[in-house]
Amino acid sequence: MTDYQGVDHYFIDQLVNEDRALKDLLDTNQKEGLPPHDVSPSQGKFLAMLTKITKADRVLEIGTLGGYSTLWFASALPAHGRIVTLEYSSHHARVARANFENSHFAHKIDLIEGAAAKSLQHLIDQQEKPFDLIFIDADKENNALYLELSLQLSNVGTIIIGDNVVRNGEVLNKDSTDSRVQGVRRFVEALSASPYLDSTAIETIGVKGYDGFTISLVNATPPH
Repeated sequence: MTDYQGVDHYFIDQLVNEDRALKDLLDTNQKEGLPPHDVSPSQGKFLAMLTKITKADRVLEIGTLGGYSTLWFASALPAHGRIVTLEYSSHHARVARANFENSHFAHKIDLIEGAAAKSLQHLIDQQEKPFDLIFIDADKENNALYLELSLQLSNVGTIIIGDNVVRNGEVLNKDSTDSRVQGVRRFVEALSASPYLDSTAIETIGVKGYDGFTISLVNATPPH
């Protein structure tokens, strides 16, 4: 069997240049007891490159954890760019804020603490300017709800990414008792049924195991 983790490490070593703050962030997260659910370095760089390719200057992230993917996004934003990141856990939010202050990008980041659905609705109610790129990476049980609310914070051309959708192949198991799997299945069904989105999915294998993400282009926005 191919050493897929070794292959991933090879590409990371050759192609991914992590900022010192990113490496320090992962060390801090471990010391603070945060779960190792961050995207991989290759995935982080992919998100940064997608930000640059789309010329995004407004990013919304649903699920901060310790802020690893947040810093990748922030590093790719233009000088005037902003990322709004949402985190439910007060402990994770505290660690993330300290991590941001230890980077060069804190001035580009707004962290909102609290339940993501409530925070998203608040942004909608405040008529927040639409985002160019939205990354959904929080509790999978609520992915379909996050998608519905994210569409109200989108423009035509907005990119919406859903992370951790393969779940080691368990997404195929319609009888799974894992609420996260069922949440992903509802999310994928919502993507499929949406008249506003053009979507696909990419399977990934590497240091984070066997997983994948969805990527959707907003072709039209729902009436507000």
